[in-house]
Amino acid sequence: MKRSILACLAGLLTWMVVVTVINRVLRLSLPYYIAAEKTLQFTLVMKWARLMMAIVTSVVAGAVTGWISRSSRWALLIVGSVVLAIFLPVHIAIWSKFPAWYHLTFLLTIIPAVLVGGAAVTAAKQEPERGLVPAEIKSHRFE
Repeated sequence: MKRSILACLAGLLTWMVVVTVINRVLRLSLPYYIAAEKTLQFTLVMKWARLMMAIVTSVVAGAVTGWISRSSRWALLIVGSVVLAIFLPVHIAIWSKFPAWYHLTFLLTIIPAVLVGGAAVTAAKQEPERGLVPAEIKSHRFE
């Protein structure tokens, strides 16, 4: 139980840290992004970059949550649900400023992305011998 609570807290903290770092990268790399943030007048590229930021952030948060909780599906669902609960009222408030596809993509990918991150860690833990190099190649000696 304690491990699951710690995993949820770590996952949420990870979400906040990763989204902050990626957002800073967007500010530095996309022209006019900072000005667009103030008015919410994002270009299509900026909108997709923000959606990718949310998905990547959710996958990483799920991986951290899954790693700490030792693959507790409940911990993953809690992290995804809390993030969704935080952003749902925000997106409702700004619904008219973005197209519906943007809101729906953002909101409907949070929980699945967290679950994917957790599943990736679980799969890696279950098959520690399986790596990027197939066993046949590992066992072959190049002399």
